[in-house]
Amino acid sequence: MSIKLDDKVLDSILERMVNTVSDSKKEIFEISEQSRSEYEVLKNELEMTKQEVNNLIDKGDILEVQEKFARKRLSEVSRHFNKYSEEQIRDAYEKAHNLQMQLSSIRQSERVLLERRNELERRLKALENTVERAEALVGQISVVLNYLTSDLKQVNELIEDARQKQEFGLKIIEAQEEERRRLSREIHDGPAQMLANVMLRSELIERTSREKGMDAALIEVKDLRQMVRSALYEVRKIIYDLRPMALDDLGLIPTLKRYLTTVEDYHKIRIEFISIGREIRLAQRLEVALFRLVQEAVQNAMKHAKPKAVQVKMDINKKHVTLVIKDDGQGFDTTSKKEGSFGLVGMRERVELLRGQLTIDSVIGKGTLIMIQVPLSDQT
Repeated sequence: MSIKLDDKVLDSILERMVNTVSDSKKEIFEISEQSRSEYEVLKNELEMTKQEVNNLIDKGDILEVQEKFARKRLSEVSRHFNKYSEEQIRDAYEKAHNLQMQLSSIRQSERVLLERRNELERRLKALENTVERAEALVGQISVVLNYLTSDLKQVNELIEDARQKQEFGLKIIEAQEEERRRLSREIHDGPAQMLANVMLRSELIERTSREKGMDAALIEVKDLRQMVRSALYEVRKIIYDLRPMALDDLGLIPTLKRYLTTVEDYHKIRIEFISIGREIRLAQRLEVALFRLVQEAVQNAMKHAKPKAVQVKMDINKKHVTLVIKDDGQGFDTTSKKEGSFGLVGMRERVELLRGQLTIDSVIGKGTLIMIQVPLSDQT
C-alpha cells in the first residue's frame, strides 16, 4: 500500500501549526515581560513605602518622648496651679495637646502605610508567581516547537519524489531558522533530532540482528553509541546556549576555559586559550555577549573549517576588550556571500549592539582569523 501526500497541503498544515504555537509563545512572553515590568515598579514603590514607614516610626518615637514630657509638665502645672501664671498654664496645655494631635496623625499615617506595604507585598508575590508560570510555559512551548520542527522531518521518508522532498526540506529549514531567530537561539533541534534518530537506529539494530546476525548489529551499535555521544554534547551545548551557570559564579575567563576544554575533549583537537591583561569581572551583559561570540566562532570553525588547532586570545585593558579567534582550517572566500550563513550574521549583529568592531580575515586552505574589539566605556 503506497501513501501519497500533497506536499503543498502538508507544508501549509505544518506552517500553521508552527505559527500558532509560536504566536502563543510570543503572547505568553509579552505577558511575562509586562508582569516583570509591573513587578519592578511595585518593588520600587514598596522600597519607598518601607522607607516612609521607617521615617514615620522614627518621627513618632521622637514625638512620643516629647509628648510624655509635655504631659508630665502639664501634670506638674495642674498640681501646683497657684505657682504658675495663666499664660504658663495655657502654654503647657496647648503644647501637650498639639503634641498629642501630631502623634495621633503620625500613627494614623503609619497604619495607612503599613496597610499599603502589606498590599504591595501581596501583589508582588502574585506577580512573581505569574512571571514564574509564564517562563515555565515559554520553556514548555519551546520544547514543543523543537519537536514540532524536528521530529516531523521523518515525514520526508513518505515523499518519494525528489523535488517534493527538496521543497519540503527547505520549508522545514526556513521554519527552523525563523524559530531560532524568534527564540534568540535559546534552543535548537539538535538533541531532539538525534534522539529521534536513536529510536530509528535501535529499531534498525533489532531488524539487523534478526536478518544479518549479531556481527552486523554490533557495527550499528557502534554508530549508535557515537550518535548518543553527539546527543549528550548537544545537550551540554544547549545548557551553555541557555545560560552557563559558571558565568554568573566564576566570571567570563574561567567559564571560557571550561567551555573550550569541553569542546577540545569532544572534537579531539588542540584548543589554546590565552588571557592577556586584567582578569576582572565585566558587566554581566558584556560577559554574556563575549562568551556567545567566542562560542559562535568556535562552533563555526568546528562545523565548517575542520581545523586541527584553534587559538582563542582575550585581552582586557582599561578601554577595550579584544578577542582573537584563529583556526588552521579550510578557510573561505570572505568576498562571496554564502546563503544561510546565519552564524557570522548573528556575530556581526551582536558586535554592533555592543558598539564594537568585527573583522574577518580568511584564506582558502590557510584558515580563518576573527578579531573583535568592544569598548568598555559604552558598557553599563
